[in-house]
Amino acid sequence: MKIITGLAKGMNLETLEGDATRPTSQRVKEAVFSMLQFDIEGARVLDLFAGSGQLGLEALSRGASKATFCDLSRDATDIIMRNAKKSRLFDKCRISTCDYNQMIRGIAGKEQYDIIFIDPPYKLDCISDVLKKLCDSKAVASNAFIVCESGKEDIFQGDEKLKSKFEIQKQARYSISYITVLRPII
Repeated sequence: MKIITGLAKGMNLETLEGDATRPTSQRVKEAVFSMLQFDIEGARVLDLFAGSGQLGLEALSRGASKATFCDLSRDATDIIMRNAKKSRLFDKCRISTCDYNQMIRGIAGKEQYDIIFIDPPYKLDCISDVLKKLCDSKAVASNAFIVCESGKEDIFQGDEKLKSKFEIQKQARYSISYITVLRPII
């Protein structure tokens, strides 16, 4: 796993051993950043379920101003810290070991993000819950992009009220992964 381009281009990133995490594939990461390429400069990034931190670090390498990383696993946040230091992007990072509920409560009404990555383990099936909590928290900037990676096509789980709060910019399937890029409707 490498950073594709920018300040840390070509940097090999460490990842957790075993199947505890499912890193975003290089192909998917390239597609996501191709969609976001003109909106990264100066962006504030939130990387929930961060794993190795590859998505947030890629955004920082491409010019994002800061990134907040959240993962429940201490092993994962230790790896994020090592990857951030190795890529010389650590000074733009905030890394928290907590679940998404704690993170969203902690940023509610205090911070807003321009790019949010939501990539939970597929078995959690929690993207709709994360989206609801983000909406309630006021942490989503009005022009934000929310990038969701899921094992299911319907990330809203049939909740039409929740779906009405977002515009789907792009949805694509890559093998078993569905990538959905959303923008909030204000």
